[in-house]
Amino acid sequence: MRYLSLDWIQTLSQHVANSAPVTDACAQHSLAITQVVTGGPPGDVVYHFIVADGAATFGTGAAPDEDVRMEQSWDTAVAVATGTMNTQELLIGGKISVTGDLQKLIACQAVFVALDAVFETVRQETVYE
Repeated sequence: MRYLSLDWIQTLSQHVANSAPVTDACAQHSLAITQVVTGGPPGDVVYHFIVADGAATFGTGAAPDEDVRMEQSWDTAVAVATGTMNTQELLIGGKISVTGDLQKLIACQAVFVALDAVFETVRQETVYE
């Protein structure tokens, strides 16, 4: 499946819903992130990630009641998704723009750690072109 396609978002959502570590990590947190990826083969893509009520979901479009917005180019998003570039370096270098409640984002680090295994599984099924 193609990276950031509707199939990719749906597959990611299914894996997240079935991940006990993600569910456990979400129990104490709430967060709504909008991701904007520009300049890719499918054009600009907007999708969201929401942590609420002990669950995490991905979907198309902007997050309702968005806490954080992250914007990046297609090349940057692919580098993060494939693990070829370090997210922190890209943030510091200005390749990823982040606006909103950064403290809330930082407080949810356990969720992102738990998501790593899910992303690794989905990465095996993904085409990044």
